[in-house]
Amino acid sequence: MSSPFRRFVQIGRVALINYGPDVGKLCVIIDVVDSNRALIDGPESVTGVKRQAIHFKRLSLTDHVVKVPRNARQTLLTKAVTTADVKTKFANSAWGKKLAAKQARANTSDFDRFKITVLKKRRNHLVAAETRKLVKAANKKK
Repeated sequence: MSSPFRRFVQIGRVALINYGPDVGKLCVIIDVVDSNRALIDGPESVTGVKRQAIHFKRLSLTDHVVKVPRNARQTLLTKAVTTADVKTKFANSAWGKKLAAKQARANTSDFDRFKITVLKKRRNHLVAAETRKLVKAANKKK
């Protein structure tokens, strides 16, 4: 019987911080402190996350893994993250696209929301008109 889990806490696992001052930023697990905490690093020059111990509840594990040794130094970690192109890969994933769309919606102005509402009404009107045509055509065939 196979395990339902696919993402494991491991050295080099890329994670998304889901709580605290660095929420929404990517980091790399570089060591496991105990059963509740991990030592993470951004590195700061790439993602803006400083090296720190963080609780597992504040991390969401991604599918991406960077090949780094345990307690990797800043320069080695920076090189590994940039060559693996972690930020671009995450941004192109479904999860990253969903977060980007959520961010874009949060940054809209009142007028942008009004324009979206008008476009939705227009689309719904066109869909309803096509549906009426198809139903009328189907009823004529009977």
